[in-house]
Amino acid sequence: MNHQPFETWLLDDKYLSAAEKRELDSHLRDCRTCSALAETGLALRSARVISPAAGFALRFQQKLVLQKVAERRRRLWGLIVLIVSGVGLLGWFAAPFVYAFISAPVEWLTAAVGYFLFVFTSMQAFSEILRVLSRMAPNFIPPYAWMVMLSTLAGLGLIWVVSIWRFARKPQGVTV
Repeated sequence: MNHQPFETWLLDDKYLSAAEKRELDSHLRDCRTCSALAETGLALRSARVISPAAGFALRFQQKLVLQKVAERRRRLWGLIVLIVSGVGLLGWFAAPFVYAFISAPVEWLTAAVGYFLFVFTSMQAFSEILRVLSRMAPNFIPPYAWMVMLSTLAGLGLIWVVSIWRFARKPQGVTV
């Protein structure tokens, strides 16, 4: 059974036209769920609202201030414990390396210089390889293959842009 317009009418407390009232009354006679919802709404509307005890707002504000202070204190202590434990753990793991560096700094320096020279010469060799391949590739690949590759890249770029647009846009209105 479709309850949607009737539940909305019962929950919104808005003025209903005569035709809508007749339709709602007819539905309430047949549907136990909506009639229970109507009875609950009537009971809630007719319930007497009790005002809070004197000084409630002041007590609530004071309690809220105390809770905020306690929360700040817990966060501060948590941050202190996190920093101290992190520094201790880092010291625990770094201690052998620091000791080795202090005892023989020349070995570490030569190893570091050797590593950076290796990385530098490797990058030069890879760039030379890419330069040679970029000069040779146009001669081995026919023009139609270049067109297919470029079209494929353009299609993938279009799919990428559309997917970003679909995921990034914000829906307007009510979504159900």
